[in-house]
Amino acid sequence: MIRLARSFDSLRRHYDVVVVGSGYGAGVAASRLARAGKRVAILERGREFLTGEFPSRFPDLRQQMQVTGRRLRIGAPTGLYDVRLGEDMHVLVGCGLGGGSLINAGVTLRPDPRVFRDEVWPTEFARDGLVAEGYARAARWIRPARDPDAAQRTKFKALALSGAALGEEPVVAPVAVSFRETINPAGIRQPACTGCGDCCGGCNVGAKNTVALTYLPDAVQHGAHVFTHAAVRHVAQAARGRWRVHFARQDKEAPGKTADTMSVSADIVVLAAGTLGSTEILLRSRERGLALSDRLGRRFSANGDIIAFGYGAGLPVNAIGVGHPAKVSDLDVGAAVSGQLEIVDEDDLARSLTIQEGVLPSALAPILPALFLPNGRLLGALQSLISGVYKGPFSSLQTFFAVSHDSAGGRLALEDDRLALQWPSAKDEPVYQRVDAALEALVRRAGGRYVKNPLAGTMMGHQPATAHPLGGCSVGREREDGVVNHKGQVFDGNPHAGSADVHEGLYVIDGSVIPRSLGVNPLLTITALAERALIHLARDLNLTFDDAPRDRERAAAADAPLLT
Repeated sequence: MIRLARSFDSLRRHYDVVVVGSGYGAGVAASRLARAGKRVAILERGREFLTGEFPSRFPDLRQQMQVTGRRLRIGAPTGLYDVRLGEDMHVLVGCGLGGGSLINAGVTLRPDPRVFRDEVWPTEFARDGLVAEGYARAARWIRPARDPDAAQRTKFKALALSGAALGEEPVVAPVAVSFRETINPAGIRQPACTGCGDCCGGCNVGAKNTVALTYLPDAVQHGAHVFTHAAVRHVAQAARGRWRVHFARQDKEAPGKTADTMSVSADIVVLAAGTLGSTEILLRSRERGLALSDRLGRRFSANGDIIAFGYGAGLPVNAIGVGHPAKVSDLDVGAAVSGQLEIVDEDDLARSLTIQEGVLPSALAPILPALFLPNGRLLGALQSLISGVYKGPFSSLQTFFAVSHDSAGGRLALEDDRLALQWPSAKDEPVYQRVDAALEALVRRAGGRYVKNPLAGTMMGHQPATAHPLGGCSVGREREDGVVNHKGQVFDGNPHAGSADVHEGLYVIDGSVIPRSLGVNPLLTITALAERALIHLARDLNLTFDDAPRDRERAAAADAPLLT
């Protein structure tokens, strides 16, 4: 198999650009700047997963879990599923080459236009017309598609029946999945989706349009160097207008690898490590003397997220993945999300809501009955332990992914050199009561019982959780109301600097710059805003690049995404 990542032995002392992270914002930045002829290095804290290497059994999944709390650290720091247990809220993010795209449901939605009319956005977003162009470019590379068989999926039919409780009918959701064999814009040959349902566990088919199969191989084909197991700690200003990026190696257990820390210099640094990662890096950089806005860490949003369940429904659902190769045959599952209810409140944007039917990864199947034991569902759980989760009560388990709007009232800070989320009033956000009421009505209509959190009563407690963290490095007009400007340039916090002055060559381009909830899954918007930021960067530095597809005559396979 041919991998994108290189050995640290090939790391140069200096690059034109260092991109930190490898998710949507990072992928866009690396691809576009490499196409512009810049020498680019990508530093990712996790490991690289080729198609076919994602965990398919529970023991493998357990090895890919890392759980961090105030007094807790379990699992390897390169585990694919990065769970942050907070006093006020829990957060799940992806860790690996491709970032959150590896384990999300791939739902590609544009937010309600009223989101961008919020005055929290700098006026340039409305004036320059590049948001629309960003979405167009993002769509060309992520390629949202709708499952042609969605309406026949059992879980879609179950959502249709439940939706009657709210007077809503489901629509087919656009997802970043190839439903037919194709050659993507990066020149990668992707097979058609098999409907195995394992999108959120890592696609072992190669049909999911992740950053690892799109923007990143394109960057490498244009000369970018990729390094995994590189956890960036902080950035610092260096001589001659350069930047130095300091990182800890996370491959120390490998034979002959003894160095704990390394650094590399660059003319341009793009922080794209996600809401948690980019904010933590800047917080740590500020502690070491980098002058930044006092707004750093503020305006954290959970995007009104809820993941919840309906247990004991009186109808089949088939919402547990079967994996690839399939663990059971002749079971209709589909992609992780096939349909959704779109509840739009024309008078109050905050009350709008999107509810999606979801699928749990097949690697979780053996442990699902045990997860529901703390809530007293012993009889059904034991029955499923005997018959398997593809029969009996768990064949009717409903999984819901819901997104709405919150107040973006959270704050990220460093505590003992670890990132901590502070949001004491999070559980009292009105969005959770609204979403709970809607989901409970759906589940009741299906004849089941609403289970907001099967792990309540364990170390998970009763705190809300999100898989869509936003903010922390939010955009603003000047440093008094934001961390970066509309181009992603980081404001200079020196007292003698002007209020809109920036640190030349330092950018943040990821979900951390989004200053409010979006009310929809954020991946398409993060990508679109990254594309927009790169258009501005190119104009400012007199660079040129295009986003044309690669040569289709020399396609590479999804399990070895590097053209030779």
